[in-house]
Amino acid sequence: MEDKKYVPGELLARVNVPADLRKLKEEQLEQFCNELRQYIIDVVSVNGGHFGASLGVVEMTAAIHYVFNTPNDQLVWDVGHQAYGHKIITGRRDNFHTNRKYKGLSGFPKRKESEYDTFGVGHSSTSISAALGMAVGSRHKGDKKKQHIAVIGDGAMTGGMAFEGLNHAGVENTNLLVVLNDNCMSIDPNVGALKEYLTDITTSHTYNKVRDEVWNLLGMVSKFGPNAQEIASKIESGIKGTLLKQSNLFESLNFRYFGPIDGHDVNHMVKVMNDLKDIPGPKILHCLTVKGKGYGPAEEGDTTKWHAPGLFNKDTGEIKVVKPTEPEPAKYQDVFGHTMVELAELNDKVVGVTPAMPSGCSLNIMMKAMPKRAFDVGIAEQHAVTFSAGMATQGLVPFCNIYSSFMQRAYDQVIHDVALQDLNVVFCLDRGGLVGADGATHHGAYDIAFMRCIPNIKVASPMNEEELRNMMYTAQLENKGVWSIRYPRGNGVMQEWKTPFAEIEIGKGRKVNDGDDVAILSLGHVGNYAVDATKELEVKGISAAHYDMRFAKPLDEQLLHSIFKKFKKVITIEDGCLTGGFGSAIIEFMSDNGYFAQVQRLGIPDRFVDHGSQKELHLECGYYKDDIVEAAIKLVGIRENAAAS
Repeated sequence: MEDKKYVPGELLARVNVPADLRKLKEEQLEQFCNELRQYIIDVVSVNGGHFGASLGVVEMTAAIHYVFNTPNDQLVWDVGHQAYGHKIITGRRDNFHTNRKYKGLSGFPKRKESEYDTFGVGHSSTSISAALGMAVGSRHKGDKKKQHIAVIGDGAMTGGMAFEGLNHAGVENTNLLVVLNDNCMSIDPNVGALKEYLTDITTSHTYNKVRDEVWNLLGMVSKFGPNAQEIASKIESGIKGTLLKQSNLFESLNFRYFGPIDGHDVNHMVKVMNDLKDIPGPKILHCLTVKGKGYGPAEEGDTTKWHAPGLFNKDTGEIKVVKPTEPEPAKYQDVFGHTMVELAELNDKVVGVTPAMPSGCSLNIMMKAMPKRAFDVGIAEQHAVTFSAGMATQGLVPFCNIYSSFMQRAYDQVIHDVALQDLNVVFCLDRGGLVGADGATHHGAYDIAFMRCIPNIKVASPMNEEELRNMMYTAQLENKGVWSIRYPRGNGVMQEWKTPFAEIEIGKGRKVNDGDDVAILSLGHVGNYAVDATKELEVKGISAAHYDMRFAKPLDEQLLHSIFKKFKKVITIEDGCLTGGFGSAIIEFMSDNGYFAQVQRLGIPDRFVDHGSQKELHLECGYYKDDIVEAAIKLVGIRENAAAS
């Protein structure tokens, strides 16, 4: 069996659940962490996944599970791509090789997967709010001993929701510990004032001079008996009031701030966390860590690249790149990135915005070429949208690139701050549709449905790279209003994609293939499945027409009238949810205009879809090329073409 390739070290082999970890002696924890780190390296190097973040929290993970009585004490991971060590410790070691694979373990904490995964995550900045809710729930039930721990990175701390959680937690007297994992990174390097603020704390000469003495005093708190709380309070207020002025942000929110401490000294963290268990109220422990810790190439190399490097040689650090036998088309994200530079050179009003995903969406290309016209605003989707709206009021044309899944977090701003005012903001939604191994939290399933119900907006999706470029070009022309242009994760279909720009007529589709028996209406990249399907159907004697509709809003009504006058059998295909999506828009048109036809909608069903490769998930959801062929056969019936025999 595949899992026999991964042999855990002596101590790790003895730990199946955290209760086993707590049987180890403290002096064994360093060896245990080394074995846990090596196991992550062994498995991820062969199977892929999020790497640097999980290596950076090995000691923190071990310390938390060693000190706290999980799962009774409740641990919440923010985002969750750093939780591989947690998964291995909590009963999933021998199945860890299935991580992010179809029908295997999720790449993120998931409540249905384990009782140790107390809260399902995948998007950032949620941990403090969730852990506070759990703490209030425990208080409501009269459980005053249960502890609640939120582990949040300095990148996720830039999200507005984290501050909302801190603000509320400061007025609730609960057993809440926020562990700030400070590595100066999210996926790309962090930006903004908070990064500078945390740097000020960690470089305070005054603080670092007395840090060890402070912790020695706090470590003795338990020896003071009934006066412990009073003494701890005096130590904290005395030291922080005179020496730690940088900690006033957290202190002003009624959090007791501790740190910074070395997040890779497992024994010291165990000592500190044991002390903090006895101090009531909300607390924040600031831990300094290194992304990729313990693996030289990841520590010393490009931290963005080692966030999720794919497969690599664990001995040399060489990342394995599978070279295609033939040249591959460009990724849609790179087409976006290069096109942004071209458009900005043509139009000095064009600017780019992304919430902490410059390399993921390729806005980093423009940031390098035109640093004053491209903005990474941190993990702050709501701010990204309203910031774009503000620039649009001054005549700029912002291209706001947000992953489809993350755009869900800024829906009110899209409606209230952009569409209501009919501002010329162009939303480019990367990762539209099923994204693959990241799974349900990252699938871009809903943007077609939730965007097309908003007044004033154009909802478009290109079938290829040329269409993406032309949609972007058209959107930045004078007075083109609000746009949502969505495209999938991965490669396009054109080798020579850098074609001259051409304005496209808004709301106009195109006929790709003529036919007589059935009409296939596609939106976006999945229209390429329809191209292949029409060829197969022709062999089977079925004449299928194919229309690339391009827009879910406004619909090409002239084209649709001609389609429904000719065809009584219609198939719609989209890489988005069927409920309220593109297919629903076609049926609404049919009903509103008194047409009658058999319409088979293909797309994402009304359920959350787990992880797997994009092809595996398209097959599971029933809108791959073969599914289009099958749907057409059911509608029309098979008539074998004599010429094919």
